[in-house]
Amino acid sequence: MRRTIATLALILLSGLVGHAQVAVFDAAVTFRNSVTATIKEYLLTVQAQQHRQLRRMSRRLSVFTDLAKYRLPDPPRWRTHAWENNEAFLYATVFHAALNYGDAGGDAYRGVSEALQDVGDAINRLTPTAARLLTTRLATLDVADAAMIAGVHETGRLRYNGRSEIRAIEALDQDVTDGSVEQSTAAVLDKISGAALIAARQRQARGQLLSGIVEQLLVDSKRARDTEAAAMNMQLVTWRERDAVNAAFAAGSGEALRRWRQP
Repeated sequence: MRRTIATLALILLSGLVGHAQVAVFDAAVTFRNSVTATIKEYLLTVQAQQHRQLRRMSRRLSVFTDLAKYRLPDPPRWRTHAWENNEAFLYATVFHAALNYGDAGGDAYRGVSEALQDVGDAINRLTPTAARLLTTRLATLDVADAAMIAGVHETGRLRYNGRSEIRAIEALDQDVTDGSVEQSTAAVLDKISGAALIAARQRQARGQLLSGIVEQLLVDSKRARDTEAAAMNMQLVTWRERDAVNAAFAAGSGEALRRWRQP
């Protein structure tokens, strides 16, 4: 009986507590929750816009146009000094082969150039002034030969390596103009890296060709300077020794006139 009465008392008390609950309204908490919800909504909107923008940016140009129109139909190729037969270069076949493949030793150039005779001990029998003059002229020939041999070899190697470079450029051309939309950003970056590598090789080749041109210009400048110096030296000697030269010329002419007889 007591247990029944206790159970009924608990039921009545719980009912009284339920009816005693009162709803509490806090304006600060409500305002904070409203601001938080608004900010989250703005963030969601911005992220959705960014996602749409990234999707548009990730689209390849091939979606809008055909990339094949950027290909060069007939790209220029390296010209080779070769014919089907060697009749056109009968006396310069080896030299033209050096222009195609290179010649580090310079044998091809020496085969088509005028050979210089061995000076031997002849320079030791000259006066110091004459020996110096002969030495400078021999040095000019050596400098010209070195520049020519290096230029022929570099030209031949660049022309030979240029064939492989053309194949690499053609392969890059096909990859770049590939219209597949499934290629990732990493694939596009690899194409850019390949193009940068080919460009660096081409800059290196251009620098080598320009250095060869500079060497030839230096040789030509030395030749011109030596010619001007020789002409100036002759003029200075004429001015310095004019009295003796005129006297010798007059004496020689007078003696020739005195000895001349009608044949």
